[in-house]
Amino acid sequence: MPDRAVAAPDQATGFVRGLGLLDSTMLVAGSMIGSGIYIVSGEIARQVGAPGWLLVVWIVTGLLTLAAALSYGELAAMMPKAGGQYVYLRESLSPLAGFLYGWTFFLVIQTGTIAAVGVGFARFFGVLCKEIAEDRYLIEPIPLGDAYVISLSSAQLVGVLLIALLTWMNTLGLQLGKMVQNTFTITKTATLIGLILLGLLVGWNPPAVHDNFGSLWAVRPGHLQEVAKGLTAATALGLFAGICVAQTNSLFSADAWNNITFTAGEVRNPRRDIPLSLAMGTLLVIALYLLANIAYLVTLPFERIQTVPADRVASATMDTIFGPVGETIMAVAIMISTFGCNNGLILAGARAYYAMARDGLFFRAAARLNGKHVPAWALVVQGIWAAVLILPRTVEGRNTDTGTVIYGNLYSNLLQYIMSAALIFYILTIAGIFRLRRIEPDAERPYRAFGYPLVPALYMLGASVILVVLFVCQPKTTWPGLAIVATGFPVYFVWRKIGVPVKD
Repeated sequence: MPDRAVAAPDQATGFVRGLGLLDSTMLVAGSMIGSGIYIVSGEIARQVGAPGWLLVVWIVTGLLTLAAALSYGELAAMMPKAGGQYVYLRESLSPLAGFLYGWTFFLVIQTGTIAAVGVGFARFFGVLCKEIAEDRYLIEPIPLGDAYVISLSSAQLVGVLLIALLTWMNTLGLQLGKMVQNTFTITKTATLIGLILLGLLVGWNPPAVHDNFGSLWAVRPGHLQEVAKGLTAATALGLFAGICVAQTNSLFSADAWNNITFTAGEVRNPRRDIPLSLAMGTLLVIALYLLANIAYLVTLPFERIQTVPADRVASATMDTIFGPVGETIMAVAIMISTFGCNNGLILAGARAYYAMARDGLFFRAAARLNGKHVPAWALVVQGIWAAVLILPRTVEGRNTDTGTVIYGNLYSNLLQYIMSAALIFYILTIAGIFRLRRIEPDAERPYRAFGYPLVPALYMLGASVILVVLFVCQPKTTWPGLAIVATGFPVYFVWRKIGVPVKD
């Protein structure tokens, strides 16, 4: 039933303020929970080598994410406008800083994530329908030099169609978008809770519990992954580096918590509800993520977690409990999770491009709302670019047994490259709180950052340490991220010359 209290659009912006506290919290949690929590613990286990350190990685991720969310609440309450983090950087640092974030957000951060989640949905759909696979081609790989190809497999097609469907649905208005978001977030949250309870109550495996928790901190040397050349968790330095490098997986799985800030123009009481939803949504998800990893550890021996095929740790957990049918159950759960996750990403992301276009720094058509009071053109251009990112693939090598070419995905590489840059933007945004406190001490602040200045400063310190380790230990996947950001410099100056800001 439509909410008559918010049916009329805001006279100043044209947006319908249709998101309440529950809707906002569902957008935070739903954008965070995708497929990562069901997969990434396998790689993290190889990077840190012990059950206790696996949990520490998730605890560090939780503390960092919660600290950032509690800090962002101050900016959200001060500037309750569509555009979120783009607006915060623009107002606290400079229009250039805001644009570089918005450009990178469009080029890779949001659209690359949408592409990854779309193909993730298709991969698990393939468990139910064998015709859907990344090696079942409608268009065979076409070489683009030696390192890349472009193709269209059945799995790629499903990813593209999912993006198209959700983009179209979100052009029909906020009410439909939030209904989909709330339904799927509640469903996938319940599913994750079900996985946790099943693992703790039914999957309880005494030998695994004894091995994992009896030797919680003992590094298992058998399946360690190098975090830098010749460096593994077998040494103290390697363990520290492993915990930092592993954050690229756990932080990515917990990312997108800031998506609610982009929709501030559609939140009924943004000065109260956005800070509250940031706190409640992130706290809920981080608690579930930590409990999910405990469920894995009481069900599976640690060596099994490290060696599960395709890192499908959650599927292995369900397989232990239910047998072969467990894989099917998990596939359906992840499909629900990724569907809802992509809806939240698509809904929120377009609002950032809308704000950029209003400043004359993006395609002018993106500054317009359609008859349903949503930025339809921004939604469409986002969907097109995300779909395009699905098509190029990387050439990884050849299978030594069959001689067939092994392909990766371009968007996966781009997301690897950009995680370090995304951390830099988070640090800069929180630094903006300190700057605004200094240059605008009397500005209205309905909510003040929790624990200021200690909590925001600790986030900046912790994230900076992780960044330094990433740039030292993983240069091939971090420095390219800065190059992607740098492409925004010439684009910014071109758009400043040709773009026309929209007057309010």
